[in-house]
Amino acid sequence: MNFEFVRTGKPVDKLYGETYRPQFHFSPAKNWTNDPNGLVYYEGEYHLFFQHNPFGINWGNMTWGHATSRDLVHWKERAPALHPDKLGTIFSGSAVVDFADTAGFQKGDEKVIVCIYTSAGGTSPESTGRPFTQSLAYSNDRGVTWTKYEKNPVLGHVAGSNRDPKVIWHEPTKKWVMALYLDGNDYALFGSKDLKEWTKLCDVAMPGTGECPDFFELPVDGDPGRKLWVFWGANGNYRLGTFDGATFKPKTDVIRSLWGANDYAAQSYSDIPDSDGRRIQISWMNGGRYPGMPFNQQMGFPRELTLRTTPQGVRLFMMPVREIEGIRSAKKDWKDTALKADGPALPLGEGELWDIEAELDPGSAQEVGLRVRGLEIVYDTRAKTLACLGKTAPLEAADGRISLRVLVDRTSIEIFAGGGLVAMCSCFLPDLLARSLDAFARGGEARIAALALHELKSAWD
Repeated sequence: MNFEFVRTGKPVDKLYGETYRPQFHFSPAKNWTNDPNGLVYYEGEYHLFFQHNPFGINWGNMTWGHATSRDLVHWKERAPALHPDKLGTIFSGSAVVDFADTAGFQKGDEKVIVCIYTSAGGTSPESTGRPFTQSLAYSNDRGVTWTKYEKNPVLGHVAGSNRDPKVIWHEPTKKWVMALYLDGNDYALFGSKDLKEWTKLCDVAMPGTGECPDFFELPVDGDPGRKLWVFWGANGNYRLGTFDGATFKPKTDVIRSLWGANDYAAQSYSDIPDSDGRRIQISWMNGGRYPGMPFNQQMGFPRELTLRTTPQGVRLFMMPVREIEGIRSAKKDWKDTALKADGPALPLGEGELWDIEAELDPGSAQEVGLRVRGLEIVYDTRAKTLACLGKTAPLEAADGRISLRVLVDRTSIEIFAGGGLVAMCSCFLPDLLARSLDAFARGGEARIAALALHELKSAWD
């Protein structure tokens, strides 16, 4: 825990213990980072590639940084994987394990990991005059070293600043499918048998959305006999529909999933084993501030995605992955505890790293909520909204209660409300001396039906 500032009033600069360093969210040791890229699982390791500037604290010189983890919590940063070349700097993309060696890149016993990325032409002196195209790189040694395909690009320019290829394997038709952002609110799907030659399958319209697509299938209410496809965009807007290997047919309009200030460009993992079966996603917590730090920006905490039936129809839910339980330490519980109307807030704890599970009964209160290090998470019973850090989301009580799951790190608050139907993930720059957590009610009495407060250990210890 970072108590050094509290004791001395001086910034802390020990690597991964710095004053504003996230303690259980990934950030690189130094310099700029943005979109998560190439999320892929292979032989016990979760790979996290990311947009990275190896030479400066601000955006530029886009390269794929690389980190690995065995539990989605403790990360080891590796050498950068993909560097700019004559086709452009290395913009966002995805990765897959080519188990059947469809591309013919395999040289030994290890299956090949293939990265599919945007060669961002015109973003460096060496690539002046070139368009945005899509390229491949591959590894025969579990991601230690990388070779770019000699015949890059594998997909030429289609439209606008076409970018951010997300590739999946479609088992029923035995082919690879690429979701690609084209321009404006327009996306498209492409198909390939070998990752090297691509044919357009269909267009996909995502009004009010842009860039960084994801495309995956999920069971509804856990029923393997009833599945829907999710087409996702960078701002968390998504559509549900069907896909036959050639055409995505939307069954819904665009649905909003993200309500916080800093949650963007999320991507889900490829090749999670069937024995696990989860759809796991990581986002970029864009726009955070980290004054005086050697790094700039952080990732969101990994979360599991599910589809569930609601009164409004099938919707996407998200909650932090269970692996966070591995860094829980002390725990405190409250049950059936009164919150007096406009009275003193109920103290819950002191610290800076928490995993909070709360069920609040608003009772007669007009507002009920939590105050985290001086910042309020407020449920308005009349408007039926949840608010934090200047952002507001619609939220209906369920059986008269509001459920909140809140992850608090040094520079971020991630809120999952209504069982994960509402996600509000935001960055903040804390008052380093504000370390309290409490609960309150206004305009009437409320109750804590149940609350579990888990103190968290640093993932870097």
